[in-house]
This record gives sequence, C-alpha cells and structure tokens, in this order.
Amino acid sequence: MGIKVGINMEYVRSADKSFAWGVEKAAQIGYKYIEPMVHWGRELLSEAGYFHSVSMLEDPFEIKELMDRNGIKASGLSAHCPLMRPEISVEYLKQAIRWAVEVGTDICNTDEGVKPAWMDEETAFQVMRYTLRTVAPVAERHKVKIGIEPHQIFTVCTEKLIKIANLAESPNVGFNYDCGNAYIGGKSDPYEMLEAIASRTFHVHAKDISIEQSEDERGKVTGTAVGCACGDGVIDWARIIRILKNVGFDGVLSVECGTIEQAEKSLKYLNDVIKKEGAA
Repeated sequence: MGIKVGINMEYVRSADKSFAWGVEKAAQIGYKYIEPMVHWGRELLSEAGYFHSVSMLEDPFEIKELMDRNGIKASGLSAHCPLMRPEISVEYLKQAIRWAVEVGTDICNTDEGVKPAWMDEETAFQVMRYTLRTVAPVAERHKVKIGIEPHQIFTVCTEKLIKIANLAESPNVGFNYDCGNAYIGGKSDPYEMLEAIASRTFHVHAKDISIEQSEDERGKVTGTAVGCACGDGVIDWARIIRILKNVGFDGVLSVECGTIEQAEKSLKYLNDVIKKEGAA
C-alpha cells in the first residue's frame, strides 16, 4: 500500500543502452518498478542493443524472467499510440493489453497522439470514441487499466482530457497523469488538473521541468520526452503527493528523466518527500 517510486525506461535513452541493461541498472540504483516502452515489429537500434524499447514480438515471459532476476516489477507499459489513428491504435492497444498481463502489470499508458492535419476536433473525438469503445472491452476482460496521458493538443486541457476518457464508458479507462506535460502545456493548472482526475488516476509520470525549459517552452508545446531530476525543477512534489494521498492512490510515480544520474537523484528525492508526507 502507499505511493511508490519507479522509473520509465527513457532514462537510459541517452546512454545508448539496451532494455536488459536498463533493467539491471535500475535495480542497482535501487528501483523496484520500471515502465517498459513497447513497440510493434522490429526496430534497428533496439535489435542492436542501443535503445530501451521492447518489441511485442518478444516473449513477454522472457521479459518477466529478466525483471524477476533483478527484483523488478513493471508498474505499467508505455504503450503510446495515436487514438486518432484507429488503423494503428486499435490492434496495437489490444496486443499491448495482452502483453501487459503476461509481463506482470495491469496498466497500459497511452495518449491521443498527433492529430492529422485534415481532421477537425469533432471528427477527432468521434474517431477516438471508436478506438476506445473497441479497445475497452478487451481491457475489461483482461482486467487491465488504460491510462490516458496529458501529452497532445487536447489532453493538456483538463476538460478535454476528461472528455476523452469518458468516451470509453468504461471503468477501465482513466488516467496516467504526467505533471511535466500538464505544466508545460500551459492550458490548465497542473495541480487543479490532478485534483480533477486523481480518483481515476492509475499511474503517474513523475516528470519535472527545469526553470530554463519552463521559460523557453511553457505554453508553446504540449509535452516533452523527459524532464530534469525530480526536485531540480518547477514541480511542487509535496503538493502532488498530498493530492494523491488524499484519494488513497496506491500506485507508482514513474520517473521520466533523461540520464542515469537524474534517475539516482529522483529516487532519493521522491522517497524523501513521500516519507515526509506520510504517503509511503
């Protein structure tokens, strides 16, 4: 029970290392949870051992065995795909849901994806409704939760983020709250957003935003791949943790940072804040 800290595998991207290397390093740092990123087919850099993403053509039991050997569990899958592109996202999410169960997690995280230039907002919501209503029954059968993340033009606005999740008409569709994206999007107050969705939040991306990035990009972009070390940026982590604690959040803060050093610093910082707030 309580709030735990994990690491999104993006932290080894700058090191040009493999998924397996990243799992072992996460365990050495002291993490107990990781968030694998999955893809379809074969990807050159992953196959060569220079990138952290894992193909869903791999045997998920083999991935589970790797994590078990290192005392690591999956907090969720980073299964991002464009909900506005059902020709991609429907089958992708179905497979990610099945793969998640076998790798040992009950959470798949995604977002609405980049909107095609020809698509207006009304059409976008109709298409996303089709995608989510098609995928939600699969999630329900497998007891997997789909976490929609604030990351693109609609989801960085609190009202539209909630509207998208409600399209599914399913208790298995909720939120993967990304405080860094919510902040840098500049459309909604990030803390008010979390308060509005906290009771339906399954998973959290612990992404901090540096002062420099905030000054350069806030309100100009809708998301960012990784942030700085938690505690080095603009996010009020004590406030985030208090909001989650107040709704009984029993899940993982998955750190999204860019380097191994930032991962080390973030783990210590967040654990200290969680302990101080009595949320462990």
